[in-house]
Amino acid sequence: MKQSRLYATSVAIGGRAVLLMGPSGSGKSDLALRLIDRGADLVSDDYTVLEARDGTLFATAPDTIAGKIEVRGIGIIEMPRVHDIAVALVVCLDGVVERMPLRPKAITVAGVDLPEITLNAFEESAAIKVELALHRATKGL
Repeated sequence: MKQSRLYATSVAIGGRAVLLMGPSGSGKSDLALRLIDRGADLVSDDYTVLEARDGTLFATAPDTIAGKIEVRGIGIIEMPRVHDIAVALVVCLDGVVERMPLRPKAITVAGVDLPEITLNAFEESAAIKVELALHRATKGL
């Protein structure tokens, strides 16, 4: 089983991981904090280790940053985390947000196809939108 490292913050909601992808300053950690405030668990901040097993992608934190999240203006904060969680959704934080996407988007990460949405991390409703998209992506599971 091959591991790879991806520049993404990840959280777990209802036992499924969400990868928050975007460049520095795009709101990955900020959105993760809002999701954690709504009941999500931290998987990894900034970089996520991914491993594909039997067609499922699993996420965990690198040992050096496990249980830590960067809070801009405050610094590095320690918090509980979960690991080895199946990834169910990718959220792109640097792209054009379509008002009403005509068809679902997908992205291939480490050889695994995953649903993808594009959001503005700094919108007040971003955390709720992530939860809704995750529900839609996993309703058949």
